Amino acid sequence: MIGFESYLLIQLPTMYFAATAGVFLFYVQHQFPDVHWYRDEEWDYSTVAINGSSYLKLPKVLQWFSGNIGFHHIHHLSSKIPNYKLEKCHRENEAFHRVNPVTFRSSMKSLSLRLWDEERRQLVTYRQAAG
Repeated sequence: MIGFESYLLIQLPTMYFAATAGVFLFYVQHQFPDVHWYRDEEWDYSTVAINGSSYLKLPKVLQWFSGNIGFHHIHHLSSKIPNYKLEKCHRENEAFHRVNPVTFRSSMKSLSLRLWDEERRQLVTYRQAAG
């Protein structure tokens, strides 16, 4: 019976937290206020990699726990760069310094973005789309 109690009190909440954090990270890395989405004729690999995924600036401890996944724009540009080299790559390349970081606070705004507005070329809330 101790095994089942351990599962309910420790393992289940831990798995729930990890899954929630994973879904949140995935969502914020692809849907954020400054994201750019492109049609076929405008699509360019480098531009989409840098502007279509976020630089989620995390505190160092969360950066470590997440395997530097906050440098998602670099990961999209080249998935062959190991996670432990992403921060160094960001620091050493001037092009990445122009990317606006998404912070934990500003990422909360992303949770209400649902639709792509073709005219404004940005993600909007349901209310913005209706009005």
